[in-house]
Order: sequence, then C-alpha cells, then structure tokens
Amino acid sequence: QVQLTESGGGLVQAGGSLRLSCAASGLTFSRYAMGWFRQAPGKEREFVAAIRMGGSTDYGDSVKGRFTISRDNAKNTVYLQMNSLKPEETAVYYCAADLKALEVSNKDEYNYWGQGTQVTVSS
Repeated sequence: QVQLTESGGGLVQAGGSLRLSCAASGLTFSRYAMGWFRQAPGKEREFVAAIRMGGSTDYGDSVKGRFTISRDNAKNTVYLQMNSLKPEETAVYYCAADLKALEVSNKDEYNYWGQGTQVTVSS
C-alpha cells in the first residue's frame, strides 16, 4: 500500500520560510518523479514544483527563485524549501508521485497523492 505523508506545514508570517517534507512508503521511490501541488479554497490544484528520478527540477512560474525542491532517495523523502512566502500562497500543499514523468506539471499524470499539509501565511 502506497503512502505519502506530508509534514512541516504551519503558520508563518509573510516573508518567512517553511520546509515541507513528504515521506513515501510502499513504492520504489527512486523510480518516481515527485511533485508538490497546492490548493487554496475555491481554487484549482496548482503545480508548485517537481523533481525527476535523475534530479532535474521544474517549478511553477510564481515560485521560481524562492522555492527549492529536493529529494533523498535513501530516506524515500522529498522536500520543499519555501522562502519569502506570501499571503496568497496560503493553501493545502500536497505531494504526489508520478511514474511516467512526461508532463510533471500536470496533476492528472500523478499516480499517488498525500493527504496534504496546511500552510498559512499571515500578512
């Protein structure tokens, strides 16, 4: 049974930083691209960042230069370092696993999802 478990969310002031983690089990982690998405109330789920098997990364335009995705295959864990956070980035953040890794910004390509962690950025 595949499980993706996010942690590290919370309340932070605008301009602050958070580091999210996503621990995976029940799958061969190193074979999957891993992505982070976020969803604010009443909005579509939005691509944030992804990292492929080989370590190459993609970012959503709004987070480039501020967020960094990384992975530790020995720990079956993917991370999202978020700096200079903005109030409009308040959302539930989800990690997901993608076996095909053809279009990592497309949420429909992902095979497995975590339950999400809440990030709240106060102004």
